[in-house]
Amino acid sequence: MPDNLWAALALVLIIEGILPFLAPGLWRTTFARLTQLSDGQLRFIGLVCIAAGLAALFGEQWFS
Repeated sequence: MPDNLWAALALVLIIEGILPFLAPGLWRTTFARLTQLSDGQLRFIGLVCIAAGLAALFGEQWFS
């Protein structure tokens, strides 16, 4: 289990680093827009990300 957790965290860091590495201007613009969103909008985005991650995690387990 701990090995899977470290692998998952490593993948998050890799995925998070791709956009600033490949297109720093786009990343900066996107980040600036995100800072202008309200708390409610950011919470909704967070909720959607959590739901998508859980669906992907449990969907992978159910269909394998």
